[in-house]
Amino acid sequence: MKIGVLALQGDFAEHIQILEKIGVTAVEVRLPQDMADIDGLIIPGGESTTIGKLAVRFGLMEPIRQLASTRPIWGTCAGAIFLARDSRHSQPLLGVMDISIRRNAFGRQAESFETDLDVPDVVTAENSQKVHAVFIRAPLIESVGTDVKVLARLPDGRIVAARQLNLLATAFHPELTGDDRFHRYFLSM
Repeated sequence: MKIGVLALQGDFAEHIQILEKIGVTAVEVRLPQDMADIDGLIIPGGESTTIGKLAVRFGLMEPIRQLASTRPIWGTCAGAIFLARDSRHSQPLLGVMDISIRRNAFGRQAESFETDLDVPDVVTAENSQKVHAVFIRAPLIESVGTDVKVLARLPDGRIVAARQLNLLATAFHPELTGDDRFHRYFLSM
């Protein structure tokens, strides 16, 4: 299996480390030709406007949209914003996932936080503990389409992870915790 990680900006190296740790070939994607023969794509956290502008500049928007019709794509934090059909900000979006998302929903950097989440879809026989989630200037999934499954909510009910067929969005950073269950879940898609 070969997974591409969008390496324009953000925390792509952390995703690559986890993929390699669990025995998956990971490749950095910066240009359309880097997507040849990948089985899936991870769009990491970072700054969503910058990721979008660079994707436009390097001709990645349409190739990623085409990939979304046949292969799994996972967006974490800024990557989730980039996947969304709607955002409150004017910025380049792929618009492939039927979610509406609000960036920096929890405030500035100082309001970043960590919490444990119930995510039944990623629980394994080996690890049935809650998922530790790191939120850094994180977005919030404000609404989902009818064919989108909510995977995780904060204790107050706000949505922070969702899946639509082969598309996965997390408002938090699983790659920063050492817990590989979300990566394994993505690979199972």
